[in-house]
Amino acid sequence: MTANTLAGGTFTLAGGLTVGRMGYGAMQLAGPGVFGPPADRDAAVAVLREAVELGVNHIDTADFYGPHVTNQIIREALHPYDGIVVVTKVGAVRDDQGAWVHQRSPEQLRAQVHDNLRNLGVDALDVVNLRVGGGDDGHSAVPGSIAEPFTALVEMQQEGLIKHLGISTVNAEQVAEAQSIAPVVCVQNAYNVAHREDDKLVESLAAQGIAYVPYFPLGGFSPLQSEVLNSVAARLGATPMAVALAWLLQRSPNILLIPGTSSVAHLRENVAAASLDLPADAIAELDAIA
Repeated sequence: MTANTLAGGTFTLAGGLTVGRMGYGAMQLAGPGVFGPPADRDAAVAVLREAVELGVNHIDTADFYGPHVTNQIIREALHPYDGIVVVTKVGAVRDDQGAWVHQRSPEQLRAQVHDNLRNLGVDALDVVNLRVGGGDDGHSAVPGSIAEPFTALVEMQQEGLIKHLGISTVNAEQVAEAQSIAPVVCVQNAYNVAHREDDKLVESLAAQGIAYVPYFPLGGFSPLQSEVLNSVAARLGATPMAVALAWLLQRSPNILLIPGTSSVAHLRENVAAASLDLPADAIAELDAIA
């Protein structure tokens, strides 16, 4: 597979890995509810390969997608990952009914790291995010120390199982605590044009050269709905989702996008958003949504 130059530019993580700012989130490759296998495995493989053909070299995943299924599909489609950075996360598992269950003891995290290694077919993971929070909505930071689980990942990094570390679903205090223990190359939180509680954190991380990776960039399980967003999109001759992604790319140079889809057509639309240049008046309107 040969990757094309991708619009949107690149960002070099603090650990030295350079990725395109438009990446791909693999969550939707599993079955309904991110549980079980997809209805069409060949289509899932095709989406991943098309992403790389379009120039994407940042794939976001987790072994609890499926569970195991998504990583196995990524391995089938992309192994040995030449030039591709695969970022995964640990801190949760799925029970028999598909519920998301927190598991963050050192022993549990070690088992999850080995699950990722095995299902991705690698000896070391490029980046591992410790997913911490959850809260009532499932994606809010929950205050408290993250020293024990983060230190467990640092120990596995020292053993050579993990190359770089990140954290997910955290607040600014937890970011600082993790940084006091070991370098953090990325922070992955829920954030989009309509939900911007992390504005100050985005700016703080940008000043430090640390990537901010918004999950749910298009609203997640509740897609973004906004008359302003629709109006701006209509005026620019673009889709609302393309405008939402373009806004994030222009919001800050350290923002890396990982929109997910199980459709090649939607994938192409998402990637095309990296070429959309929003004029100042459109950005001002979009900024006001939050």
